Amino acid sequence: MVLAGAVWVVAAVAWEGPHPLAPRDLDSEAVVLTDLRAGRYGPWAVVEAEPGRLLARFPAGVELSPGDLMRISGSIRGEPGRAANLEYRATVRIHTVDLIGHRASVSHRVGAGIRSYVMDRLGTMDDGRALLAGFLIGEVSGLSEHDQVAMRRSGLAHFVAVSGSNVALVLLLVFVAAGPLATGPKRRALIGLLVLPIYAAATRFEPSVMRASVMASLALGGRLIGLVLDPWQLLSAAVMLLVAADPALTDSIGFQMSVAATAGVMVGARWPIPGGKVQRALSITVGAQLAVAPLLLAHFGSVPLLSPVANLAAAPLVAASTLLGAMGVVVPGPFIELASWLADLVLHIARGASPWPQLGPVQFVVLAGIAALASVWRRSRPAIALLASAGLVISLLSPPIRLPDHGIVVFDVGQGDSVLIHSGGQFALVDGGPDEVVMVDKLHSYGVDRLDLVVLTHVHADHASGLVGLMGRFDVGRLWVDASPHATAASSKLIRLADETAVPIDKPTAGSTYLLGSLRITVEGPIRRYASPNDQSIVLTVEGPARSVLLSGDIETFAQADLDHLRADVLKVPHQGGGTSSPEWLRALGASLAVISVGPNQFGHPAQWVIDVLAESGAMVVRTDESGDVLVPLD
Repeated sequence: MVLAGAVWVVAAVAWEGPHPLAPRDLDSEAVVLTDLRAGRYGPWAVVEAEPGRLLARFPAGVELSPGDLMRISGSIRGEPGRAANLEYRATVRIHTVDLIGHRASVSHRVGAGIRSYVMDRLGTMDDGRALLAGFLIGEVSGLSEHDQVAMRRSGLAHFVAVSGSNVALVLLLVFVAAGPLATGPKRRALIGLLVLPIYAAATRFEPSVMRASVMASLALGGRLIGLVLDPWQLLSAAVMLLVAADPALTDSIGFQMSVAATAGVMVGARWPIPGGKVQRALSITVGAQLAVAPLLLAHFGSVPLLSPVANLAAAPLVAASTLLGAMGVVVPGPFIELASWLADLVLHIARGASPWPQLGPVQFVVLAGIAALASVWRRSRPAIALLASAGLVISLLSPPIRLPDHGIVVFDVGQGDSVLIHSGGQFALVDGGPDEVVMVDKLHSYGVDRLDLVVLTHVHADHASGLVGLMGRFDVGRLWVDASPHATAASSKLIRLADETAVPIDKPTAGSTYLLGSLRITVEGPIRRYASPNDQSIVLTVEGPARSVLLSGDIETFAQADLDHLRADVLKVPHQGGGTSSPEWLRALGASLAVISVGPNQFGHPAQWVIDVLAESGAMVVRTDESGDVLVPLD
């Protein structure tokens, strides 16, 4: 392992990451590297083109599969990043696509066929089948963002990162299916060596399955030549081979977690803990969780405290679900239904465990120190455990953020808008930002469990997507939305879910009012139909005991010209402060405070001249990307 660590360090130092590309037009041949996936702004895939690996955003309706060779034209911009476990140099917005042919190895083609066959056999996706697809081939696109986060926060996400247990199950099923052809260790080794690259291709060469496949290949290859390697030798050799072949793996969260978890499992399996199978299973789980804890803290900022308990409950269900699912893929019968039912139970465990305490870096270090003390001072273990438990409970009891009696909170949701209005224990939410998981977490952090009114100002995803996750999870009194004629996938899904959960839906008109406690919310616009969805935004004035707020959506110059009579003490600046506003309109509002809801973006938001105009007119300008959530009392 020391040599493997040295190779890892050298590869990590040598790996500089993808170099950024300057914005420009692109006309090049490209090969599709990943599945075409549905995204917030349309379908996307990672492709290999003339300038390097790119994240390609395609027009709606395009159908592509990994290995497809095509001619693309589009525009490149944006920073390097990671998607589908692959590094890319920039984002390319594709304008035209011409399919030329297919370029893929035999293992790629067979693996893609197996993947397609498995998904066809699973049939129409519900929650259980979506998780079952993760167990079998690592495909989690059918899981909602909330369920993916619940799996991570409960410590169960590793079950959908195809790894050693999945590889072992595949080899077992193949050996059984091969019958007489798999008699004898050398024949089984040969069959396994043929099957492993195909299964790796079927799982799209996920880092965790690559680690497990290489370890299995080394074990099977050793069997062919009469060489027996222990697990530590297999892990060390696999790490050295993989990072030497692809130094980018050193920067892969999935690969880091897979290696650490495997090492933790091997350590936990050797702990001298007395007891039966339950104690042994718990020690293995604890070993894995301790090994990945530093990585969880580094990448996600928290560690699920009770993850071993959730894993102990979920592990047998996952094993049974995976085995039944694999059987159901191969032979007819009720196996898939039973497997999806068991997978659904795992989801219920994840959802129930996700609110459990999460340890931050300081809490984890303190807990590790207490555990070390307890191991040294054995006689004092009961007292140490009692004091540690009491301190941990106190540190984890984080009360909701206190709000003024009447006011608004402009949430920091990244590149998008979301504003909470509150008065006397009543709440209204205007827009939800681009991420439903962030939105739910924000509301929980302020102690909000009911929304008397939800408003979607306009249909763009950076306002609508975050609201989707509220329907069915929060008690919503009423939804205001005006989607026609500019409906999007996000707005259509929001309306459908609101209808399914019996949330009343209204289309407000200019002059309509809503009383939220002692606050009056008045609809100022739109006063007519506009060609731009931004100008079609629902514009609201919130009048408080001492101050008024104008929530302007993303209106631009045309709508602003129709609303030139408005005045307000506080302005939520339109369109993330982009240069789409009228300077005269911004000055005439007379706002003393201007809040810009903005995050990292490629559009140059906020425009410097907008900030200058607001400042020159006497407004204090506050940005969510610099200040976080902005609380504005209206008392």
